[in-house]
Amino acid sequence: MNTATPDYLLPNARRLPLSIHSGDGCYVFDGEGRRYLDLVAGIGVNALGHSHPRITAVIAEQSALCIHSSNLYSHPHQAKLAGVLCGLAGLDRALFTNSGTEATEAALKLARCYGRKRETGKIHAVALNGSFHGRTRGALALAGQAALREPFAPFATEVTFVNPNDETALGAAVSGRTAAVILEPILGEGGVRPLTANFLRAAREITRRHDALLIVDECQTGLGRTGDDFAFEAAGIRPDIVTVAKPLAAGLPMGAVLFSEAVNDSFPSGAHASTFGGGPLTCRVALEFLEILRDLLPHIRHVGRQMRAGLEEMRSRRPIIQEIRSRGLMLGIQLDRPGHGFVRRALDRGLLINCTQENVLRLLPPYIISCEQAQQGLEILDGVLADA
Repeated sequence: MNTATPDYLLPNARRLPLSIHSGDGCYVFDGEGRRYLDLVAGIGVNALGHSHPRITAVIAEQSALCIHSSNLYSHPHQAKLAGVLCGLAGLDRALFTNSGTEATEAALKLARCYGRKRETGKIHAVALNGSFHGRTRGALALAGQAALREPFAPFATEVTFVNPNDETALGAAVSGRTAAVILEPILGEGGVRPLTANFLRAAREITRRHDALLIVDECQTGLGRTGDDFAFEAAGIRPDIVTVAKPLAAGLPMGAVLFSEAVNDSFPSGAHASTFGGGPLTCRVALEFLEILRDLLPHIRHVGRQMRAGLEEMRSRRPIIQEIRSRGLMLGIQLDRPGHGFVRRALDRGLLINCTQENVLRLLPPYIISCEQAQQGLEILDGVLADA
């Protein structure tokens, strides 16, 4: 498979024996020309697949003009992108970052300033068990997975963790000292576990009652993954802060924090900045991505339903599958045993999938996947699970 020699690399991922040489649409190729159907999409980043002609054209055009300018100056694309994203989220301000974890850090700083302006010591946060918001120390303080948190504790943030969809526990955890509640509408790293609309609405009502902020992490679920612009839309709520990242710049590193004017009013000018965040190249590519996305949302919903139906049919024949959880093109397959071995077997058959929480196979196909490609992926997966 033309594997790289990782002699100088930190072993920070369970790296598979595949060195990707190129990509085209929903497929990637190794150095020997072997083709793999990509249902990982760079962990949700390559939402338009690989080498999308409109994206590569925009990259070539903008890189010939200006790649980086810093935020000491303006450029034509940043304010326009901020307006588009705020319009989609129903919020007022945007701050650009390089990644989802940096967006989390910025959201925490916004919440801290908001809380301190209202009540001395209002620095408490509430997060969900099983959650994941990034790997910097601030973001890890909110991770509802002890194995991720404990090697780097203690943290400066006081956090109470509650179980997803437990409205009673959430109500008991939030108080007048709470600055923010942070949640993912669908826990991605936590095993593709959706929050109910009732729980999301309860979180909105409880935070309003205690003058706390509701932060919704849409880094994986946002910008089309569930078939909507944002997953929180299904609950009919409007958060105070929304973080986005993965697909935003179609493969280039970019994140953003979107927030209300009330939050902005509490944040001192110059209290947060990013050298690379919101540069000309990434903003121009993000604008192109969002234009392309407009026409893809119905397709995402359609293929998502097709894949869910196919997986449910597979579950009826494969006892190894305990449950299917999905929304749009975000799909989780709960197995009755560890799943990493099946990831490797799928790779050997030309299919890229991944495993989270040890026994959940996660599929994050590109938004452009065809019905035929989706069926091809399900057939390969069925053969992999048949060997169990």
